[in-house]
Amino acid sequence: MDSTSTSNHDIKPSKIKFHYDDEEQDETVTESSNIEIDEDTSMSDPTTAAVVDDDDSMVVGGDKTSADYYFDSYSHFGIHEEMLKDVVRTKTYQNVIYKNSFLFKDKVVLDVGAGTGILSLFCAKVGAKHVYAIECSSMADMAQEIVKRNGFSDVITVIKGKVEEIDLPVPQVDIIISEWMGYFLLYENMLDTVLYARDKWLILRVSWISSAELCQMPGLASWICSLVLEVKDGLVLPDKASLCLTAIEDADYKEDKIEFWNSVCGFDMSCIRKQAMMEPLVDTVDQNQIVTNCQLLKTMDISKMTSGDASFTAPFKLIAERDDYIHALVAYFDVSFTRCHKLMGFSTGPKSRGTHWKQTVLYLEDVISVSQGEAVVGNITVAPNKKNPRDVDIILKYSANGRHCRVSRTQYYRMR
Repeated sequence: MDSTSTSNHDIKPSKIKFHYDDEEQDETVTESSNIEIDEDTSMSDPTTAAVVDDDDSMVVGGDKTSADYYFDSYSHFGIHEEMLKDVVRTKTYQNVIYKNSFLFKDKVVLDVGAGTGILSLFCAKVGAKHVYAIECSSMADMAQEIVKRNGFSDVITVIKGKVEEIDLPVPQVDIIISEWMGYFLLYENMLDTVLYARDKWLILRVSWISSAELCQMPGLASWICSLVLEVKDGLVLPDKASLCLTAIEDADYKEDKIEFWNSVCGFDMSCIRKQAMMEPLVDTVDQNQIVTNCQLLKTMDISKMTSGDASFTAPFKLIAERDDYIHALVAYFDVSFTRCHKLMGFSTGPKSRGTHWKQTVLYLEDVISVSQGEAVVGNITVAPNKKNPRDVDIILKYSANGRHCRVSRTQYYRMR
């Protein structure tokens, strides 16, 4: 491991092929969904390049004293730099918009959590009628300046505030686009904000069409049988997200990060070890560490789900693909845009190209010795923390009954 910072356990992963123009060969990997990323569109388009001068009035968050750490953390340009330089993330959104311009042409778009406004700029460039970019942090001021400098002030309106508290100048929007995913997919709970916006503003077109077939049915009044209700809803992008699980060997890193606290310069600091075990580690996992298959835990349809669907319990069965030891379980997520002309999306799994989300490592109290074909089974429960809904509580129940190891345990984690 690099030291940088519809639930069904029978579902098998399928192959994904990623194509990158800056690489000489294709990278074929196995993950949990069939998604293709194509990068033949330039990210460095001069029409969307933002230039910021040294005007002190444009320093974001310079005098910010907000107690809300979540929004305050997004006021600094550094976190936006990291996200923009995440090629997998940014290029996927750019390709979704540029290669499916027919979805955005003359449409009203809502960008939830707009940040620097990059997604809004993409939408405006392909002909969106108007884009409303909502950003709660002080980065909204910078986004307004970026929009102005790139000549889109007549198309993009930046609104500073919380989605749950602001009013849009329009009653409905055709498309909601957002990069809401956090570590472990659900950390920071921005999904709830997207669902709120969907329920409040996303258009629902209802119309009546004739139906000659119904008119042939006896007993129906002619004025009823000539009409059928047709519903066409707006778009939420992305519209699908899946959380997946696998198991890894990680003896050296666990020793360095967890067992270290047992004896520090001869002193017992094991109380900190307990805390370290309860906090999932966000890090990059080497695919060679993977011991088992990859398991799909949960798929969420963002266009239809409710807020409560993000709390769930899912079973898993991880089957060893070689004789080895398991020190941790690893969670990652896939995202897809199924309403495009061609399925698009990306995976944050350890077998895919790296992203700023990396993977989420859940260290186990036990070292599980497994032989090829043996299984680690259990279930995982995920829910927002009751006191701070932006944190995620995780309950992991696992057991193994192999030739060399028999174990059963429940562990508790909190992403904070």
